[in-house]
Amino acid sequence: VQLQAFGGGLVQAGGSLRLSCVASGVIFSRHAMGWYRQAPGKQRELVASITRDGRPDYADSVKGRFTISRDNTKTTVYLQMNSLKPEDTALYYCYSFQQNYWGQGTLVTVSS
Repeated sequence: VQLQAFGGGLVQAGGSLRLSCVASGVIFSRHAMGWYRQAPGKQRELVASITRDGRPDYADSVKGRFTISRDNTKTTVYLQMNSLKPEDTALYYCYSFQQNYWGQGTLVTVSS
């Protein structure tokens, strides 16, 4: 299994970023996927998840600002992040629920 995430960067508060995670070595359409994040000194938390058939779920802290989606033809899961806040600063990881596997993270830094 490989999960390669990218799209992080430095953005000002109120800005947007889109994260992508490309999966390989799995039958992607059979996997529920998620995005976790871990801020310095804090536990890793689930930000958003999406079922195999595309039903999303979100942490309360990001509802209305983040959107998770997937493209099974590209074996990719996305996280569109709008209205970013400094407290969204973290290392973001994509996750396969079936494999219980995290990919490498991509760093998101939101400046105030």
